[in-house]
Amino acid sequence: MYSTRVSRHVKARPSTVYRALLDADAITLWRVPDGMTSTVHEFDGREGGAFRISLTYDVPTGTGKTSAHTDTYHGRFVELVPDERVVEVFEFEADDPALRGEMRMTTTLTEVDGGTEVLIVHEGLPDTIPAADNETGTRMALDNLARLVEAD
Repeated sequence: MYSTRVSRHVKARPSTVYRALLDADAITLWRVPDGMTSTVHEFDGREGGAFRISLTYDVPTGTGKTSAHTDTYHGRFVELVPDERVVEVFEFEADDPALRGEMRMTTTLTEVDGGTEVLIVHEGLPDTIPAADNETGTRMALDNLARLVEAD
């Protein structure tokens, strides 16, 4: 297991970014890497609230962890500090034991000149997922988040 850290500056206030972290409609738009489509099956954006999300490859050559072309994960919000931090634990729905087990994602928002520094730390990632893939997907998602909140 390993951890990754990816950050990005966005030109929006922390309160705007925080809202996008806890809104199911916003999640479908930003928390998805390029070449995939997001489906939110369940989403309760409060501390202790559960979520279940699928990411499906747009092309049939993409290989999913849950099914042929889809990665599905479920989890819960374990800590919410308004406009500052969101901590989630989640796990893939996968038959492969190497992909099972809880992971933690902490998103920290820091107000900076001209916007917000968004830091996402993933902990407990399975070794079978290349770190570079996780970091690339997280960067793509943060780019999507920036486009969404900067348009507000």
